Amino acid sequence: MINAEIGKNIFFEYRMDEKNPKWEQAITRLSPLSHKPFDIRSPFDRDNTRILHSSAYRRLKHKTQVFFATNNDHVCTRIEHVNHVASISKTISKALGLNDSLVEAIALGHDLGHSPFGHHGERIIEKIMDREGFQKKFWHEKNSLRFIDVIETLPNYEGFKENLNLTYAVRDGIVCHCGEVNENNIKPRDDFFDLNLIIKGKHMPYTYEGCVVKIADKIAYLGRDIEDAYTYRFFDKEDILALKQMGQDVMKKKVKFKDINTSALIHEFITNLCLNSSPENGLMFSDEHYNMMNKIKKFNYKKIYSNKRFEPFMKYATLVINTIYDFLMYHYDGYNTIKRLSKYTKFYPTSTLDFSDWLIKYSNIDEKTHKLRKYRNKIIYDIENLMDFKQAIIDYISGMSDNYAIKIHNELIEF
Repeated sequence: MINAEIGKNIFFEYRMDEKNPKWEQAITRLSPLSHKPFDIRSPFDRDNTRILHSSAYRRLKHKTQVFFATNNDHVCTRIEHVNHVASISKTISKALGLNDSLVEAIALGHDLGHSPFGHHGERIIEKIMDREGFQKKFWHEKNSLRFIDVIETLPNYEGFKENLNLTYAVRDGIVCHCGEVNENNIKPRDDFFDLNLIIKGKHMPYTYEGCVVKIADKIAYLGRDIEDAYTYRFFDKEDILALKQMGQDVMKKKVKFKDINTSALIHEFITNLCLNSSPENGLMFSDEHYNMMNKIKKFNYKKIYSNKRFEPFMKYATLVINTIYDFLMYHYDGYNTIKRLSKYTKFYPTSTLDFSDWLIKYSNIDEKTHKLRKYRNKIIYDIENLMDFKQAIIDYISGMSDNYAIKIHNELIEF
């Protein structure tokens, strides 16, 4: 049954607040979080600001969305994408009566663990891990959970650097956010369990707010990627006619190519989602809009993401990431690794010093310096364990921006 109007708050009884039976689980943290007197923020508002203040969030401005290491200020990067997702998610949640603080926190944090060079960078890292004997796969949703749980830190009120320690609901929405949904009625799961056990594509989020972000992620990139591809002249006349026809089929009116843009598509999908969703059926589009979304996605994969114009840079990105990995791997020597790296600081100052700092912060290689630097984050690598060292390199690379990875690579090849 289609609702008669937008903004009926029909999901209000399912919003994540104190009245929701899942509330206590949803606000659970991995460890207690200190509080200032008179803090007026909700648990999810606190998560929101912790994400905004994190280094991983700042690096998103120089991470690929689709077009690698772009020098065009008007082409979408990863930070613009997460803000699009936050805006779309908040609009939907307000119309349906859900918790917009929760959706905003999930949306802003959902790509914190995304690799440099977009999804191609993700594939490169996965191939390295396969080659190096890892039993697990690399996927950015799980890596985002890893970053917010054990990598990213913030100074507490005494200046000690601690892990972000976000709520379960936000962590869950992040690791379950994958926008590649193939079903048209999304409802949250009931099971509360260890999020490290999540299997890619097998679990729905724990909250309706997480489900909203899951859908918003898909809405956000379709139109924006078309705009950017048009800027770089990826389309011929037949492509433009095909896009116009897709728009006309669902909008039931004659449209111009300029009508197939981010704003128009976002409005079309948000409105349709809010009109067709209900607690009985979950979050869903009309069949026409759902089919249109899949057609646009198929078009984008064929005409944009698989375009041969990306091939030269994909080869370059593969070279960059593999070169950095091999260089750092070559210098492994257990507890003597930092000492060995220091011999090359004169030639490669950025890579040797920054990776040494990484090891001090996250491994047991130099516990005295770790303490002096006021680190209170979890120690996640045993420096005498070779696989732990390999994981340290993977984590270090996966957190890089495009620009930083290129900088490191250029440092390694210049004389």
